[in-house]
Amino acid sequence: MHQIAPVTPSPPFPRSSGRATRLLGGGLLACAILSGVATSAMASAMVRNDHGLLTVAADSPLAARLSVNSVTLASPSRTIPVPGEIRAEPSQSVSVMTPVAGAILSLPVTAGDRVTRGQVLAELASGDMALATTDAAKARAGLDYARRALLRAQGVASAGGAATRDVEAARSAWLQAQAEDDRATARLAALRAQPGQGGVIRLTTPIDGTVSAVNTAPGAFVTDPTAPLMTVTGTQQVWAVAAVPENLTNTVHTGQAVDITFPALPGRTTHGTIAAIEPVLHSDTRTLQARVVLANDDDTLKPGMFATVTILSPQPPRIMVPQSALLMNNDTVTVFVEVAPHAYRRRDIEIIYDDGDLCEVTSGLSAGDRVVTQGAVLLNDD
Repeated sequence: MHQIAPVTPSPPFPRSSGRATRLLGGGLLACAILSGVATSAMASAMVRNDHGLLTVAADSPLAARLSVNSVTLASPSRTIPVPGEIRAEPSQSVSVMTPVAGAILSLPVTAGDRVTRGQVLAELASGDMALATTDAAKARAGLDYARRALLRAQGVASAGGAATRDVEAARSAWLQAQAEDDRATARLAALRAQPGQGGVIRLTTPIDGTVSAVNTAPGAFVTDPTAPLMTVTGTQQVWAVAAVPENLTNTVHTGQAVDITFPALPGRTTHGTIAAIEPVLHSDTRTLQARVVLANDDDTLKPGMFATVTILSPQPPRIMVPQSALLMNNDTVTVFVEVAPHAYRRRDIEIIYDDGDLCEVTSGLSAGDRVVTQGAVLLNDD
């Protein structure tokens, strides 16, 4: 009687599948390494090394992948960003005050209104203004009467019918009337306002600008001539005031270029130059204020707006190369310098890293040297 051996089902995957996978991965890695080695070998085959002088065939694919540029002196600018603020130019910010006491009759403007030079801002009824206007009218009338009296006395004297003293008396009266007229006219001029009928005084704006504040209302009686009734601010030209920290004050000078950005105006950059620097530090903030004058024809820049003022500080000319030209080997930095057409030699250099795509070379290169800026790694013979 024959026995039938039990049949053991085969596993879905062979037991050696893990080893096969490892072998497959290792094979792929080996292929990649071999491919890189092949690429490197191809590159090496295109380069002739004669005691460190690497010569590339002009018609080889490797030559087409190399970019060579001349080293030049550059004068980069050190950027110093500091906080700033937009301010109205003091000479273009006027507080409008009344020169005499009086009652406010009308205020034809409100805060935010655009006004032009000479435009009436307020009307007041003032007894002092009425007195000044009356005095001026009386002085003009007295001067006219004295002038005519002098002409009559001179006419009579010329006909032999009047004494000399009568002419002198008329001349004296005319001179006194002229002095009184001058005094009354100067009084009106000192009021710096336009007189109206019945003692009404009209306050006008001396500049073009915007009414930034109104501190009174129609019907109010003004007794303090030093209290501003309103403020007119000219914004056609504004200041960007930068707060320069104490440790940077020696790097900032008048005439330096600046770039100004505004958090409230994304994407806008305004260029200018430092017009003036305050001579004294602010004791509370330990900063020195530098002023930049900006045109504001579109009225976009508002006094009080925050800004970032980036001061551009020119540096001495330096040799700068792209970081793509650098080859690193431990602590040594090298570049390939073209010494003849399609012939290159490795050279050690010393550099200072910058934040951008360029770095400063402190030794090893001179202006006019031609270095490989792209594809230098293909020449690497280490």
